[in-house]
Amino acid sequence: MRVLILGGTREVSQLAVKAGAIPGIEIIVSLAGRTCQPIKTNLQTRIGGFGGREGLVNYLQTNAIALIIDATHPFAAQISFNAFTAAQRCNIPYLMLVRPQWQPVKGDRWIEVEDFKTAADLLPSLAKRVFLSIGKQELSNFIDLKNIWFLMRAIEPPAANKLVPQGHLLLQKGPFSLIDELQLLKEYQIEAIVSKNSGGKATYAKIIAARELSLPVVMVKRPKIPECDRVFDIETALNWIDSKVRSHKRK
Repeated sequence: MRVLILGGTREVSQLAVKAGAIPGIEIIVSLAGRTCQPIKTNLQTRIGGFGGREGLVNYLQTNAIALIIDATHPFAAQISFNAFTAAQRCNIPYLMLVRPQWQPVKGDRWIEVEDFKTAADLLPSLAKRVFLSIGKQELSNFIDLKNIWFLMRAIEPPAANKLVPQGHLLLQKGPFSLIDELQLLKEYQIEAIVSKNSGGKATYAKIIAARELSLPVVMVKRPKIPECDRVFDIETALNWIDSKVRSHKRK
């Protein structure tokens, strides 16, 4: 059985390696190719898009894919909808491995918004120095805010033809420590943070740092994802794969 794992999160390599140890299956890891530093495994890996929904349908049929595990980033909703629809058309079992969201706790000053445009609209009344911890894809939403200085952090720089807000761009890859995040916010005199609710441990330290410094966090909610089978940890995903393999063998 060929299992296609759609990547995009830190959990992918661990899931792929463990799933590859299940007898009777072949793992193919697919990465979108948005970063030049992709997750590395010794398993068969493809990088790049499929050419939309129709291209993915063709790939699934041509390569006799039997199962799909969608472990893409929580904000890659379009990819998930394309994959879910393609799986339905090809009658292939489909599972989403969803990273649990961050939840506000006592001391947090979250302002939850639906999208990046709403986040940008809020900032003029909130702060003059803002930390954009949202990656490179969404920076253009903030370029019209001329009275705000931005500290921006991304793994890689935006394309040369992409405009970015005024401020300073840091090229760094997590995980980040609480000590480092506190120092960063103090050094750049940050007054507010804009973050995606990506979940996970790698970048959560900034949320704790904001809490300790009593800074507001404009938290962009996750987009809607397909109504489908979902699990929230690797072990449950592995159990799902194993159950499908056993069921296939009984046929």
